[in-house]
Amino acid sequence: MGPYLLGLRLSGRRVLVVGGGRVAQRRVPALLEAGAEVTVVSPSVTPALDDLIAAGRVTWHARPYEVGDCDGAWLVQACTDDRSVNTAVAAEAEAKRVWCVRADDKDASAAWTPATGRVDEIGVAVTAGGDPRRAAGIRDAVVEALRDGTVDARRNRTKPVGVALVGGGPGDPGLITVRGRQLLAQADVVVADRLAPRALLDELAPDVELIDAAKVPYGRSLSQETINELLVDRARQGKFVVRLKGGDSFVFGRGGEEMIACAEAGIPVLVVPGITSAVAVPAAAGVPVTHRGVSQEFHVISVHVAPDDPKSTVDWPGLARSQGTLVLMMAVERLAKVAETLVRDGRSPETPVMVVQDGTLPTQRAVIASLSTVADRVSAAGIRPPAIVIVGDVVRVGQEVEMVRAERLP
Repeated sequence: MGPYLLGLRLSGRRVLVVGGGRVAQRRVPALLEAGAEVTVVSPSVTPALDDLIAAGRVTWHARPYEVGDCDGAWLVQACTDDRSVNTAVAAEAEAKRVWCVRADDKDASAAWTPATGRVDEIGVAVTAGGDPRRAAGIRDAVVEALRDGTVDARRNRTKPVGVALVGGGPGDPGLITVRGRQLLAQADVVVADRLAPRALLDELAPDVELIDAAKVPYGRSLSQETINELLVDRARQGKFVVRLKGGDSFVFGRGGEEMIACAEAGIPVLVVPGITSAVAVPAAAGVPVTHRGVSQEFHVISVHVAPDDPKSTVDWPGLARSQGTLVLMMAVERLAKVAETLVRDGRSPETPVMVVQDGTLPTQRAVIASLSTVADRVSAAGIRPPAIVIVGDVVRVGQEVEMVRAERLP
């Protein structure tokens, strides 16, 4: 027969662990997390258990098992590598009507330790007929489904309220954070940007209201004021709203404006940071934005207006004098003017530049040039937004890595 599954509340209750090896090392932390008062009986223990003992979290009797050790225990774990000892421990526990788990023999064990996992307030326990490897595999699949929201999170009675500003990452849907994906699965309304990971939107339930808040350069767009009003309106209707953006909401994402609008309306706001494309796209192209001996600083600049535009607040002469890496966003269509300005203000015209289009996506491609040639090279290659421009000697680091890789290929 299969076991009767039960969640034991062990807080303040004595649990006996006989054995101090690797099995005990795995089980003791989970018992401590449940609040159990753990006693270990073993002539020796692993270093990890020794740390817990030294910290006063575990009581250790440095000797072999003796009859009477089960007295006062609510649960016993027989974890030695000696079958006869485990049999004796289990026999004493049975005689005293204490549940005992034998690590060496599932069929002779009165109880099984399940493979467990936790996602927020949800606990998962799997026994799989006493097969620990199979149970762990199933546990991992269930936990992953809870984390990414593929298990129906919208049935949760304690669903979030208000608005969540979720950074969706640089484009690849696998690069959204676990928390971001959880909240997306719980949303009643999703307000999505053009650069948000669109593949994730196909996973939304049919009754989720999807609002396209795309801001297409020189094309149609939803004003920021309208977006703010939509967030407040849907939240006031009692719906949980996810504002899904590309990258991070607070890196040129106007998340601060949306947070203020919700706060002024008395709407709770949850902020979930995202992986900004300013760092992720260079990394995906093999370029570190900092590198020892090359660059110990990097600057992220929005080039939504040209350097000579009166509305520009960027200190271009300061950037030109800097030896740090420059990561330029929204710069492709003003690249010629940017390069001209940087060279005029002191950057070498031979400074390497990489322009990466569709970073982290299957369509990613890159052009490498110098400040003096990058505008023409990008135009000839037909590079279009969204693209990230990386200026600095770290581009050469990326090239060196590619050369080393090429040399290692058979």
